[in-house]
Amino acid sequence: MNYYASRVNRLLAYLRKPLLVMKLTCLLLVSLMLQLSLASSGQTVTLSKKNAAVEKIFKEIERQTGYQFLYTRQMLSGTHPVSIEINKMSLAEALDLSLRSQPISYKLEDNIIIIQRRAIVEPTINKIAEISVTGKVTDEAGLPIPSVSIKIKGTNTGVQTAPNGTYSLKVPIGSETLIFSSVGFASQEIAVNNRTEINVQLKAELNNLTDVVVIGYGLQRKGDVTSSVASVKAENFVKSPVLDAGQLIQGKVAGLTVNTPSGDPTSGSKIRLRGNNTLFGANADPLVIVDGVPSSLKLVAPEDIESIDVLKDGSAAAIYGVRGTNGVIIVTTKRSSGKNSNVVEYSGSVSTQTIARKLNMLTADDYRRQIAEGTRLASYDLGTSTDWLKEISNKTPITNIHNITFRGGNGQTNYLATVNYRYFNGIFKKSDNSTLTARADINHSMFDNKVKINMGVLVQNNKYTQTQDGESFNGVVYRQALIRNPTSPLFGSDGHYFEEPNNFEYDNPVARLFESTGLNQNTTQRLNSQITYNPIADLKLSALGSYTKYVSNGGYSESKFHISNIRDKLNGYAALGSTQSIDRLLELTAQYSKKLGDHSFTLLGGYSYQDNSSLNFYERNYDFPTDAFGYYNIQQGRGANRALDALLGSNYSETNLIGFFSRLTYSYKDRYLLMASLRREGASQLYGAEKPYGNFPSVSVGWKITNEAFMKDQTIFDDLKLRAGYGVTGNQPNDGFRAVALLGYGANVLSNGNWIQTLVPTQNPNPALRWEEKRETNIGLDFSMYKGRVTGTVDVYNRNYNGLLFDYQVPSPPNLFPSTRANVGTMQNKGIEVLLNIVPIQTKDFEWTTSFNFSTNRNKLVSLSNDLYQATNDFFTTGGTGPPATTFTNIVRVGDNIGDFYGFKVKGVTADGQWIYEGKNGEDVSYSQFNHAFEDKKVLGNGIPKFTGGWNNNFRYKDLDLSITMRGAFGFQILNFQRMYYENTGIQNYNRLTSAYDPVFGTAVLNKNMPVEFNSYYVENGDFWKIDNIVLGYTFNKLKTKYLKGARVYVSSLNTFTITGYKGLDPEVDWSGLAPGNDNRDKYPTARTFTLGFSLNL
Repeated sequence: MNYYASRVNRLLAYLRKPLLVMKLTCLLLVSLMLQLSLASSGQTVTLSKKNAAVEKIFKEIERQTGYQFLYTRQMLSGTHPVSIEINKMSLAEALDLSLRSQPISYKLEDNIIIIQRRAIVEPTINKIAEISVTGKVTDEAGLPIPSVSIKIKGTNTGVQTAPNGTYSLKVPIGSETLIFSSVGFASQEIAVNNRTEINVQLKAELNNLTDVVVIGYGLQRKGDVTSSVASVKAENFVKSPVLDAGQLIQGKVAGLTVNTPSGDPTSGSKIRLRGNNTLFGANADPLVIVDGVPSSLKLVAPEDIESIDVLKDGSAAAIYGVRGTNGVIIVTTKRSSGKNSNVVEYSGSVSTQTIARKLNMLTADDYRRQIAEGTRLASYDLGTSTDWLKEISNKTPITNIHNITFRGGNGQTNYLATVNYRYFNGIFKKSDNSTLTARADINHSMFDNKVKINMGVLVQNNKYTQTQDGESFNGVVYRQALIRNPTSPLFGSDGHYFEEPNNFEYDNPVARLFESTGLNQNTTQRLNSQITYNPIADLKLSALGSYTKYVSNGGYSESKFHISNIRDKLNGYAALGSTQSIDRLLELTAQYSKKLGDHSFTLLGGYSYQDNSSLNFYERNYDFPTDAFGYYNIQQGRGANRALDALLGSNYSETNLIGFFSRLTYSYKDRYLLMASLRREGASQLYGAEKPYGNFPSVSVGWKITNEAFMKDQTIFDDLKLRAGYGVTGNQPNDGFRAVALLGYGANVLSNGNWIQTLVPTQNPNPALRWEEKRETNIGLDFSMYKGRVTGTVDVYNRNYNGLLFDYQVPSPPNLFPSTRANVGTMQNKGIEVLLNIVPIQTKDFEWTTSFNFSTNRNKLVSLSNDLYQATNDFFTTGGTGPPATTFTNIVRVGDNIGDFYGFKVKGVTADGQWIYEGKNGEDVSYSQFNHAFEDKKVLGNGIPKFTGGWNNNFRYKDLDLSITMRGAFGFQILNFQRMYYENTGIQNYNRLTSAYDPVFGTAVLNKNMPVEFNSYYVENGDFWKIDNIVLGYTFNKLKTKYLKGARVYVSSLNTFTITGYKGLDPEVDWSGLAPGNDNRDKYPTARTFTLGFSLNL
């Protein structure tokens, strides 16, 4: 082991060399920033125009400077032609001269020139009777909007709102209408009707062209995107308490499946993009980026998120190299705009939960009726009536969420700080999860906005109860509550929990909960900083650094009265575990943007370094003199003296990731678009490999059809864009050092009277090991019609995976070990995705918006062998049922789909309730004549949905709003473990489903001598459609209090109603991995949640 450690140290020394590069690069960057003149010459403009429209002046300035104008054509109403003759005048002077005497003004922000209506007060000669109108303008979230133009219709008289959104305007009596307009919002015309106070809520303008989406290492206008990228803003999130941020976009993104198969408060979302992307041995989850830093969805409070963008295809994700195969989820948290005065916002909610669906088990009365009928022995009546599910359930589980936000500052220095507390109390006792997250974000700009600094700090503390070693809620407790004899007492005559230890896997579920004690506490601290420097208008240099420390401590103990200790006479058990990990990240980027006539381009280059170190410690012990020690005096256990499995261990690991990347985006006449990127990346997981680095290129193109001359006179399409992309991405192995030989401890050998610890091979070297690779082609169409009332996207993709990791049998010797892991497997995914957004009704008082998404995916394993490595078979089996029916559930076969169920097919039962099977040639075979061999098994269905979809509706009537989120999945099957186990009547003392006594196939009740068996009778159609999230809310927009600027109250339900033919708990089962569709009997049931919430703007 020491010999191998020396090789690891040489690896780490090699990988630390980039730290020297990082230091030199930072030194050069600082030197450059100090030497470049902070007062570098600005852009100059030369104009020679006569009677030119203002918009033509704007385009000419854009062409010469590279700056972009932001305005709506409605804002240019009332402008007059411009005649101007200037030579090499500064940009500001040219704008001042061009807009002199115009009803519009401008504001510069970075490389954007924002046009806004000028407040021009007409001189009055004669005194006119007038009234003073005051009010406040806010957005849909109740936040104030500064710089809103308010004009008296038919005149140039008007004002702009202050930073807090308020205004005051003198309006002549007889004036009928005020016009409210602002960039990015739909204008409103409101009748005065002699009112002295008019408060207005502006709605975001439906403009698919100018929406901004987050892509890797930057932002891009939606109209310019040439890859498949989906964006969900906060106003479209699921609006109920969610376990993690993944649930916010459940049913919102075509091709992205977000599953919540468990109701455990500590569980999270299962996320898969465009199907399964690996076999085993490599990561299967999407890469999550939070504010530029690789992270986890659990680390960010859902209430603190501004938007979530999903990079779906290879051309979008290739910029992330070896981590891009499974897709990229980019989370942007809320920031201060710098335009508001100090603001305090609070949101809170209280929720309660119920089991979404209960299984119909026999009651104590049912037991006694069966005893009276002679179908159950009288000895199984133990004299009481106990509802075991009720005994382990919380009577009224309450969940609390509180979020408070402080924001303020100005354009130069601004801040945002949030404190978020989330407490989830599960439907079962001793299942809970509490998280306290505090985050602060500070922005500062200096030297005329040439230098911008962002600092972020996050601290999170999480804790939950453990009812099993290293885990939260023990699913066996739920299983035992179902099968426990309902006539069995809770306590025995000795005052302790009543147990029957001689019965196999038959426990008192309440005792399992309360004869154990456990707690897990996790703390995360993150510090990140970014500095951006613009030495000239077109160049941006940036350095991003992040440091994250994660500490987890967990303890668990079982008393001597715990069923495990009673059976094994262990006299108590205790365990302690601790993990400490540190993540460091440094990314340096340079971006140059330029517009030259009809050509505009942006060139990005960067360097990325990330490392992780992790130290783990674990110990366990048995046989304690007293239960009072718990897990605090673990050294007092005497497990080692009794030759029990006592353990004390630790391990340390370190990984590194180094990447260089570049990207070019190009546009010609805002009509033909191109994006190309390349990332070269390596990581320590491939230490010892011949090619530890991989190259990941991509290219995508777009054609804005609506900008062609032949589309000029059409009035249907606002935007029509055709795009196509191709990209190569990689996938990281889950564990490192697979390319080298490894040794492990073997047996002790007696030599010359001394025991010697031996070392044995545990892994063959494979220097040819490389990254798993995905090559993806995507063709898409984006469209916007009828002034944004209808928008949508269609994508067609084809994914080919090469070099999938698989373990192959090899001869030993000459090999050290009988199997070798190699990159041999190939797989294919292809599908179609559709997104459609419609605004059917939009009036002053009533609005209805609806969104529909649909996706289909087909998956196929293409090969498991090549010329060097041959698989023993063209298939392998996976999944498992657990005892007493211990067998695999799924098969993965070359040429077939991932997720196929593989078992015996039954056609019916005999008159005495024995199975009738389908033979190899389709013939009927009785139970006694059936071989029950592997060759007799058949494909019984598939656990991955062929189609998924979502339908989201939002209604607003004045200040009342209603949102309904629905989603579904179709074309898949589920193996119902509950029916397979609990419809078998072979063990009499076990409780059973009431359906266990229904005729099978309408013929006869299943014979009690039939063993528990996995066959087609328990494979059900899993199709479902969920009315998932319903929210009814009211926003108070006319509050007149000094300290309360806005408020909202709402009620909601989550997992509201499910339409399905499935007989189990919930058809939304786990679809990830190689054994999807298995509805495990120990699964924590999903919950239906009801919430009352409110928010305040102070």
